[in-house]
Amino acid sequence: MKVILLSDVKKVGKKGEIVEVSDGYGRNFLLNKKLAVLATKKSMEILDEQNLQHDLEEKQKEADAFVSAGSSGAILVGGQVIVGRIKGIERPPLAPLIPTEKGVSLLIDCGANVDARASHLVQFAKMGSIYMENVLGIKNPRVAIVNIGAEEEKGNALVKETFPLLKECTDINFVGSIEAREIPHGEADVIVCEAFVGNVILKLYE
Repeated sequence: MKVILLSDVKKVGKKGEIVEVSDGYGRNFLLNKKLAVLATKKSMEILDEQNLQHDLEEKQKEADAFVSAGSSGAILVGGQVIVGRIKGIERPPLAPLIPTEKGVSLLIDCGANVDARASHLVQFAKMGSIYMENVLGIKNPRVAIVNIGAEEEKGNALVKETFPLLKECTDINFVGSIEAREIPHGEADVIVCEAFVGNVILKLYE
């Protein structure tokens, strides 16, 4: 199989290279550990498209941001291959600002990581809090995790595992769980969830 490397892999290739590997090694190691993505027609096209040029300019500090009509998958692949992730960040989330009665809230993640781990959600919470404070100027932004109830014991396995980790974070203002019906009321500034839940919320908003 052919894959695009998202990181340097010893004896395989450098980040951004298209390499051919065995199916077992590709699926069980490279793809499973998020070290590469399949070199599909769509992912390979981004290497020649304008999105790649925008990513390159961003890395070279020739641009502060760029706007794209999509696809979101191509943007994520291009961003990881060319710009790379912030050191220590395991997964890149998609995080739109959604309108509320009190202004806007950041919904993170809304489509990038359907099978996220608790550690990913903690990182999303921290990144979202930093964004809301430094970009939107919201002092000590309220961070909440999407749940089916306000009680700490509620939720699926991922939420139950993530909740105490967020409580232990001293660098964010974690206010607990938030039910979906409370999101439009602006009860939190940063809405944390994995991508499946976040995408459902986003599509319902749309």
